[in-house]
Amino acid sequence: MASDESGKSRKRRMATLLTQAGRAPFEHFGFVNPPVYRGSTVLFPTVADLEGLRQPYTYGTKGTPTTRALEEAWSEIAGAADTALVPSGLAAIALALLTATKAGAHLLVTDSAYSPTRAFCDGFLARFGVTTEYYDPTIGSDVAGLIREETTAVLMESPGSQSMEIQDVPAIAAAARARGVCVIIDNTWATPLLFPPHERGCDLAIEAGTKYLSGHSDILLGLVSANAKWAKRLRHTFNLFAMGASPDDASLALRGMRTMALRLKEQGRAAFDVAQWLEARPEVARVLHPALPSHPGHALWKRDFSGSSGVFSIILKPTPKQAAEAFVDALELFGIGFSWGGYESLVLPFDCAPYRTATRWAPEGPALRFSIGLEDVADLKEDLEAGFARLRDCLSGPAE
Repeated sequence: MASDESGKSRKRRMATLLTQAGRAPFEHFGFVNPPVYRGSTVLFPTVADLEGLRQPYTYGTKGTPTTRALEEAWSEIAGAADTALVPSGLAAIALALLTATKAGAHLLVTDSAYSPTRAFCDGFLARFGVTTEYYDPTIGSDVAGLIREETTAVLMESPGSQSMEIQDVPAIAAAARARGVCVIIDNTWATPLLFPPHERGCDLAIEAGTKYLSGHSDILLGLVSANAKWAKRLRHTFNLFAMGASPDDASLALRGMRTMALRLKEQGRAAFDVAQWLEARPEVARVLHPALPSHPGHALWKRDFSGSSGVFSIILKPTPKQAAEAFVDALELFGIGFSWGGYESLVLPFDCAPYRTATRWAPEGPALRFSIGLEDVADLKEDLEAGFARLRDCLSGPAE
């Protein structure tokens, strides 16, 4: 917050906030960026200071000025009371769930959740008697009917990171909060720039800083932000596990944060352009992009989001697996790989069917997820055109 001439604080707009948050140059001899503090041991001037923990940093597992700079910046960006910085997006999911659950509890998790989230719930939390129930992501306020006495948390992901369903977050949050249930969201697709999670009723918000915050596909990082009600419990859980992130990675994330608004805006624009182009292709059955009017969740997206990011999916028309693979393999500008949100475009074939339990995933043809980077859109379209040509060649078979 800055102050005007009357001394009243004024809220900075997001693009400005991204350049200013987490910086205190004159605490570091005027250098613009926070320095990288690496260390485990922190010294105390006296025994009394040690016993009373009379300084902001006490040991490396509790963080350093570098990691704290990013945590404070993200809290301001997300509209949160506190943020915990951890080594990966999956670590952030684990921390949020561990903060909000206990032995014998019941969790509600969207059926469209990131697959490793399900693995953590079914493979780790189940060992401690935690029952996870998966629900239809389009359930809205009817989620109230699934809440039990032992339910401690509901975990949303909107849109789903592969199948792209948009959830009615305010309605689900209201139903959960009415029963004292913690509301968690994986907000990595939108980031707080496009969807302010705490304003929409979420208690804990997860972000894979690996993706848009970093922007360069060279670090692993996760963040969990909390509102005032849950901040103390989040910090307590974080301290118990000591799952701190590297200060070097935090420094790179702070660097990425300064250009995040520009990158996200450009990647969102380019992705929408490519999505519209793909929707008109004869080889494509459907494009799963929330900003397209054809998307089933478009009205909710338009109501709750201020924009779209660079990730969307498509369903090809019925075609043999070999032809779909030929299409993907022919692409030169789209790398084949997991993750997204970096400067480079990616494509990933996927199939949700093996792990869906509350809903049925049965698309017309092969499914592909795209992450649009910062390449020229005309070049991306030419690359995709070449891929479709390879697909058609594969379907037509060898020339006689």
